[in-house]
Amino acid sequence: MSCYADHLSTVAARFDEALAATGFDAVIIYAGQPRYAFQDDNPYPYRVNPLFKYWLPLSHSPGSALYYQPGHKPMVLLYQPRDFWHAQAVIEEGEWQQYVDLVVVDDNAKIAGHLGDKLKRAVLLGEDFAEPAMSWPVAERNPQALLDYLHYQRAIKTSWEIDNLRIANQYASRAHVAARDAFFAGASELAIQQSYLAAINAREIDMPYNNIVALNDHGAILHYDIYQAQAAQPVRSFLIDAGAYYNGYCADITRTYSVEKNGFFPELISAMDGKQRGLIETIRVGQNYADLHRDQHWNTAHLLHDFGLVNGSVESIVANGYSRLFFPHGLGHLIGLQVHDVAGHMKNPQGELHDRDPLHPFLRLTRTIEENQVFTIEPGLYVIDQLLEPYLGHADFNWQRIDELRPYGGVRIEDSVVAKASGVPENLTRDAFAQLNID
Repeated sequence: MSCYADHLSTVAARFDEALAATGFDAVIIYAGQPRYAFQDDNPYPYRVNPLFKYWLPLSHSPGSALYYQPGHKPMVLLYQPRDFWHAQAVIEEGEWQQYVDLVVVDDNAKIAGHLGDKLKRAVLLGEDFAEPAMSWPVAERNPQALLDYLHYQRAIKTSWEIDNLRIANQYASRAHVAARDAFFAGASELAIQQSYLAAINAREIDMPYNNIVALNDHGAILHYDIYQAQAAQPVRSFLIDAGAYYNGYCADITRTYSVEKNGFFPELISAMDGKQRGLIETIRVGQNYADLHRDQHWNTAHLLHDFGLVNGSVESIVANGYSRLFFPHGLGHLIGLQVHDVAGHMKNPQGELHDRDPLHPFLRLTRTIEENQVFTIEPGLYVIDQLLEPYLGHADFNWQRIDELRPYGGVRIEDSVVAKASGVPENLTRDAFAQLNID
């Protein structure tokens, strides 16, 4: 059995289990369709329903649907309109076509007619803000119990999914190298972004999220995506958080660079890189991810102490919550069909959630680590004035040293890793860079 065939068998088995557990007979998964801007005839960028691309490596087939009833082949109703206004995405021959009943429709209003009474027994999974899905006479629409079950299962990736994530990281790492080279050549944020896209022949709408391309103090804005057209003067630092898609699966990589080869900031980058690598080496199946996040706060406290940013012992820095001022976001998140993949806080498929730590409200993953989960590890350290303002003048902080770091923004390093049953996880990101002979 091929890797994809095995994946499809696993997905079908997961749907069988979820449908049986929640009392439903069948599903129709709508790929979705573009929404139009208010008072305009231009659509927003289209994003396929992740549950649709869970079954099929198709990300550009709006208006299509997949019908599945346990014990039967999935039926794919592929919308291919006859339209002289717009070009249609080319659907190439692929292995997936061997395992489904494929029906091509030139009008997606025909989907309901083709399925007939089957629709009445099916649950709709997907958006239904417009026709045709709005009028489908389905049994129920997006029942939470079924979504919870399916989302919980998605955290464990099949071999085919991990292969796709490997390739997505290879694409993104190649683009990261192009962006790095553009930075050292003196390019602006906008020009760096363009270099990134050109390296993998992509458009911005082909990215899994808005790339973060931040020079100097913009690196302290966690989701910065403005892209200044003029290069900063002087250029000091570069933080890039940018990804790629492959077969609908996401890469999410962050790297930080310094113009200076020696000194405070490049030393901080190197130290953060060492802490991140060391933390990854401790990851084991059976751990709770939230404990890794807390371990990173001890790492952050060591960095704050060692680089003279905060006075006092490492223990006092943690106890006073000072590490959270410099590292306010979560250590990472599940990744797969979505960048911030679903079910990061789920305890079981029935939808029970792990308790959230009020000290770490932005952590997106609190599950116990299981084999073949894929998640990111992305520690950071920044000068964020909004968080530091309540402590201005406080003797526990070395404000002269903080002022020295402020023009650089901050540092973040992010890899995606696969949890393994024994030993250190597979690092998809570092392996991709290694193929380019980059550490």
